[in-house]
Amino acid sequence: MGIAKKLGQLVATVLLVTLFSAFLLTLLPGDLADIIVPFGTDEQREQVREDLRLDAPFISQYGRWLSNFAQGDLGDFYSGPTSRRPVSETVKEALPKSIELMVWAQIIALVIAIPLGVVTAYKNGSKLDRFSGLAGFAMLAFPAFALGFVLQYFFGVKLGWLPTGGFVPASVSMVDHVKSMILPAVTLAVAQIAIYMRLLRSDMIQTLQQDFILMAKAKGLSSKTVLFRHALRPSSLTLLTVAGLNIGTLIGGALVVEVVYNIPGMGLQMAKAIGGRQPIAFQSMVAVIAIFYVLVNFAVDLLYTVLDPRIRNASN
Repeated sequence: MGIAKKLGQLVATVLLVTLFSAFLLTLLPGDLADIIVPFGTDEQREQVREDLRLDAPFISQYGRWLSNFAQGDLGDFYSGPTSRRPVSETVKEALPKSIELMVWAQIIALVIAIPLGVVTAYKNGSKLDRFSGLAGFAMLAFPAFALGFVLQYFFGVKLGWLPTGGFVPASVSMVDHVKSMILPAVTLAVAQIAIYMRLLRSDMIQTLQQDFILMAKAKGLSSKTVLFRHALRPSSLTLLTVAGLNIGTLIGGALVVEVVYNIPGMGLQMAKAIGGRQPIAFQSMVAVIAIFYVLVNFAVDLLYTVLDPRIRNASN
């Protein structure tokens, strides 16, 4: 797919997602100015209405936000009658934390899921395969917020091994930083482990029946070499696709996980924007997430050509 088409998808995604999210906020009851500055004066509330153009039609409000966003102005995050903070500063601080959480979760999910997917495909129909299938369904069925509370209680409260919440920057203490990220990352990764494992298992079973695998076995190569050197690469395209598409799922999961573990990432900041009825801040953060999502999927498309030369040759 060409770069121009991808850029078109990027623009369309941002427009649709932000337009829909902005419209949903208008359905909530109450006066935004009263909610944003509940203890402010009438003059301060009127100033908020003027700043956000609350009296203007919805399309006019959205058009003004879109114009400002295109020029790099993400708006302000109101925290009091006269206190506001640029959304760009909030995003600058929160986005790296969310990305780090998602990267941790993806790494944990892939490191666990890939060996399990390969082994269960190799031992298709065995007790291990059947048990992994049941375990996978259980992992998918367990809500992330409930799993977070369970892990917090067991590893944080009962055993005292890990903190139950909060975020420690790596610049302060690398050891405490890793400890603060383990439980949130595992909570976010559990469902992905089940998905990745079953997808890879399914593709591996088909790959292991191909002629080139049978030829590799006939040459006397070890099972480990056949599985991980010859069968894994062509079996990983679906896994790569889903891993890229699951960025959206991880973003949604991160919102819940960050609230549960009190991690000041994009999820927690978006939750605050929703709770505080901050339409401009919320739209800008949604737009940033949408751009990030499309760019990641564009990178995944480029990786296809590395994993499967047939796709590169077809595009030439």
